[in-house]
Amino acid sequence: MVKSGVAFGTSGARGLATAMTDQVCYAYAKGFLQYLESIGEIKRAGERVAVGGDFRPSSSRVMEAVCRAADDIGYRAVNCGKIPSPAVALFGFERNIPSIMVTGSHIPDDRNGIKFNKCAGEVLKSDEKGMSSQIVELDDSLFGADGNFAKAKAPHEISPEAGENYVMRYLNYFAHDALKDLRVGVYQHSAVGRDVLVKIFSHLGAEVTPLGRSEKFIPVDTEAIRPEDVQLAHDWAATGKFDALVSADGDSDRPLVSDENGNWLRGDIAGILCARFLAADSVSTPVSCNTAAEKCGWFPAIRRTRIGSPFVVVSMMEATAGGAKRVVGYEANGGFLLNSDIESGGKILRALPTRDAVIVMLGILLLAKSRKQKISELATSLPARFTASDRLKNFATEKSAAILAKFNSGSELADKIEIEKMFGAICGQIASLNRTDGLRITFANEEIIHLRPSGNAPEFRCYAEAKTDERARAITADALAKING
Repeated sequence: MVKSGVAFGTSGARGLATAMTDQVCYAYAKGFLQYLESIGEIKRAGERVAVGGDFRPSSSRVMEAVCRAADDIGYRAVNCGKIPSPAVALFGFERNIPSIMVTGSHIPDDRNGIKFNKCAGEVLKSDEKGMSSQIVELDDSLFGADGNFAKAKAPHEISPEAGENYVMRYLNYFAHDALKDLRVGVYQHSAVGRDVLVKIFSHLGAEVTPLGRSEKFIPVDTEAIRPEDVQLAHDWAATGKFDALVSADGDSDRPLVSDENGNWLRGDIAGILCARFLAADSVSTPVSCNTAAEKCGWFPAIRRTRIGSPFVVVSMMEATAGGAKRVVGYEANGGFLLNSDIESGGKILRALPTRDAVIVMLGILLLAKSRKQKISELATSLPARFTASDRLKNFATEKSAAILAKFNSGSELADKIEIEKMFGAICGQIASLNRTDGLRITFANEEIIHLRPSGNAPEFRCYAEAKTDERARAITADALAKING
């Protein structure tokens, strides 16, 4: 692939927007399509390639570079416009064509990314080597010295088909009055799905109020919610107008759902409740997620994975192959994956094995409505296990690796001694260590500290679990302070 300041992995390519020149983005898109050809998944002959993007300032330019790459090697790019990541993926999966989403998700708008989907599902870890090893030949005359196109072309016309298809997925499955008598505030900010959410909730009978719309990109991270977003939710809820608030991150594949008091639910709690609504018989979820999934006793099988949707997808595939009928997955960021068709009342909600936000919002609201409970009551019906997470930003990857190496000497006893030197004053004696992904430390008092470098940004994340929300947050803050000190 092209040498640049853009990092490439299973989640796609990410980097500074200035580093993601037209040439770099064109090369990555071409390399991805070449890889699909090499495994026999696509052939040129005018086959379509779906392309979407978020509201970052650089996304339109990157989308056009991706579209031109597809066209130039014999495919037909479909510009799906600015729509949610799951909408682009759904369009591709249902039509058995590749799909590409231009988004940096929750990271600041000086960065961007390109996420690739194969014809029937997400790119998996097993695809990464084949994708990154592609040799891409470029016509140098296409690009200027700055790496951008030498000659501009008219942008690809936007097709509304994928966005409309995503909306109808939910309107065709749920009753037209499914959300009747519910009052929902939609925190729109700069989420690419902000108008989609209003449309879906309104058409399903809810009284919807758009809130906080911004034309400037806001990097909302559903795993590390900004203090200002916490305050906004409390202020809006204090009016007494809402049964819930809903929102999503930049590319709208990860949800935020609040209770009637404006308390945002943790993504892993939201995932448990949505899985309950769907009557899941197999749940795949990363090792970092809340252990209330096991303690609640609602699910016949729970499969723990490494962090990242590719690992969740593989686990779901294995569960389906093993005979499970209602297979779902979720992540700590709230992204929910559906690996099975769900039938109800003669209608079928088709599988969507990639992160989706809308099903979580609808699932929680409808579960609460069916049980005649408030969302806060749903949350407190779970075992008292609370999770919190935060991150150290601009934390060098090398520094993250050095921290974990300090606790990985090859001797578990020696590692426990070193870990207790740093964290013993916070949580006490260690009960067990889990290295499935990063370092997950379970203490004798059942409190948990999980340390892990981000896989796609220079950040160091800490997840904590305890018997109260306040305690989990305190553990997170204290642990990160120790690491950063």
